[in-house]
Amino acid sequence: MSPIRRRASRRRIALATTGMAVCLALTATACNDDDSGDNAQPSEETPSEGGDELQDVLDNLPFEFDVDRWVEGGWEDWDQDTWLREIGDFVNPIIEGLWDTDRMGEAEDPDQSIDDGQIDEDANAPDADDPMDDRGVTDLEPTPIEAEAVPTPYTENGAPIGKVFFDSPEGPMVCSGTVVKDPARPGQSNLVATAGHCVHAGVGGGWYRNLSFVPAYNNDGLSAMEAENEANAGSVHPYGIYWATYVSTTQYWLENGTTTGGEGAHGDFAIMSVEPEDGSGRSLEETVGSAVDINFDAPAVSGLGDTTLYGFPAAEPYDGALMYRCTDTPGRLTIDPTMPVLYWAGCTMTGGSSGGPWLRAGDDGEAELVSVNSIGPLESTWLAGPRLDVEAQEVFDSVSGYEG
Repeated sequence: MSPIRRRASRRRIALATTGMAVCLALTATACNDDDSGDNAQPSEETPSEGGDELQDVLDNLPFEFDVDRWVEGGWEDWDQDTWLREIGDFVNPIIEGLWDTDRMGEAEDPDQSIDDGQIDEDANAPDADDPMDDRGVTDLEPTPIEAEAVPTPYTENGAPIGKVFFDSPEGPMVCSGTVVKDPARPGQSNLVATAGHCVHAGVGGGWYRNLSFVPAYNNDGLSAMEAENEANAGSVHPYGIYWATYVSTTQYWLENGTTTGGEGAHGDFAIMSVEPEDGSGRSLEETVGSAVDINFDAPAVSGLGDTTLYGFPAAEPYDGALMYRCTDTPGRLTIDPTMPVLYWAGCTMTGGSSGGPWLRAGDDGEAELVSVNSIGPLESTWLAGPRLDVEAQEVFDSVSGYEG
């Protein structure tokens, strides 16, 4: 991989501690554009500084944190003694120009696989009317469904969905994520839903670094090689680059999450609050033109109906350049019977799609997010994601309305 380019002429510091119609396809066809400005671009409003919050967290870290040293390359030091781990100890200084198109193209998918042999299926498991009765149940493995490419431009057919970029000890990595509505900031959300393993290493590590979100990545569907060309940056990140300022995931993921075997998957959910790298003050939702509601009280699996999984698969046979989707009626998968069930759907998307949304039609007919892509088998025939309930709601509430 090529060396990191520090071409920024200036740097700013962002810190993290602990009703528009969604224009998304729930099936094979996209809905019509709303009038919220699907081609909107960030304005030149003055952003809030959030300096007090920054200093408060820096003052309470378990060691002295040198922001200047971090920005100049100190973030590449993954010493376990200084790798921030706990909820509330997340710091993410903006390094302008770090995520150029070439480095985005180098980002690899995080391995999050499970061996089918670990799964104990029950062909006779009865349907349940109460989500509590879904716990502990594993249905028959779903039939593989071939992922289909989402039509471009993504600003019209999937604007809230994008890529989450981050650095890990293994190098630059990539997941998927979705702009979600924030009731504390109606019409002006800065929140992104993704998987816990896209922001935190789980039981063996801490918070990942340089966390950023690019909505409608590669809007025009360029080839992977074309997307790495900085001359095409306007198509690669049509709405700009957004850095995480506040991130939370579940305590269950922190205490149980692993890269293989599925441990922690039942809590594999995270929320990021973001701000634009260019310092403009317009919210993410206003800029993108839409956001998705999260349903933290979805019906039992038998009542979910058709659900569409989205993401940017990057592992073979895909290359991460394009957005894909699969539609299936989810079943149930259990790894930890004490936790809310995992949803289980046929889909051939691979790593890189992690964190992408599971969308279904809500009671009002609009798309709602009920899960995110978490784990899949080595053969890439299905994906599973956590049911979102009380703990996921607490994660969301801890980030909602953040003004940093």
